[in-house]
Amino acid sequence: MCGIVGLHLRDASLEPRLGSLLTGMLGQMVDRGPDSAGVAVYGNPAFSPAGESSVSVLDAPSDLAATVGNALGVTVGALDLAPTTVLHAPVPAALLADTVRTVAPTATVIGFGDDVTVLKGTGDPRVLAENFGLPAASGWQGVGHTRMATESAVTAAGSHPFAVGPDQCLVHNGSFSNHLSIKRELEDEGVVFDSRNDTEVGARFVAKHLAEGADLEKALRLLGERFDGFYTLLVSTSDSFAVVRDPIACKPAIVAECDAYVAMASEFRALAGLPGIADARIFEPEPDRVYVWQR
Repeated sequence: MCGIVGLHLRDASLEPRLGSLLTGMLGQMVDRGPDSAGVAVYGNPAFSPAGESSVSVLDAPSDLAATVGNALGVTVGALDLAPTTVLHAPVPAALLADTVRTVAPTATVIGFGDDVTVLKGTGDPRVLAENFGLPAASGWQGVGHTRMATESAVTAAGSHPFAVGPDQCLVHNGSFSNHLSIKRELEDEGVVFDSRNDTEVGARFVAKHLAEGADLEKALRLLGERFDGFYTLLVSTSDSFAVVRDPIACKPAIVAECDAYVAMASEFRALAGLPGIADARIFEPEPDRVYVWQR
């Protein structure tokens, strides 16, 4: 089943409340996905200090920050938000992520960029949000997901978001039916996967097309041409927030848009507590239409 929530702020005065608002939204989706959860937060200086990139890691060795710092010749900061470890350093995001992969090959990079921090884990999503310190997080955009596993194991690595490109993340409610054939095609082109999750295939597909120069709308239209199955996707980047549903649109989605924000969730109850919701334009995204909002 799974639950999706997302909040793209237009009003800077709400940025100190991003984490608390996202926590409330996530809590309303627990019964749609009680086994694991994840969030992506954009613009929180505690997670990703200004002028530094950050990388989120699962199964990180205890000395990872020191090892990465020695390899790069810089001081690397670390946050233990178990089971996720967040490193930050004054180097390019791709270099930081590649260094982690080199010095800690058994660890898994679950997100990297100049602005985004990804946090994932198993268990009750409300407990995870508290352990992550999400209620106190500031920022300008956030995405969350509660997972009910269907086609792969209940692990932190298998939970969403899947954040495989710089400052990009994707969350998914549904199931891709032809993901294995697309995965083989991507592997033949050199794309490396970290899990058996069908959502990762979608995320890698989108990231590949973004890296090749497509904008987010184009990348999601290409996904719609290639992927079969039932899906609602929320995809975010450093400047965009996008929603798309499959042509049948059997997976629920609701959007609230006003001058202060754009919010999306699997059910309205996750939006009901947002400030100014009574004055927002509420609508259900149309089938097979890509909606993109930009910062």
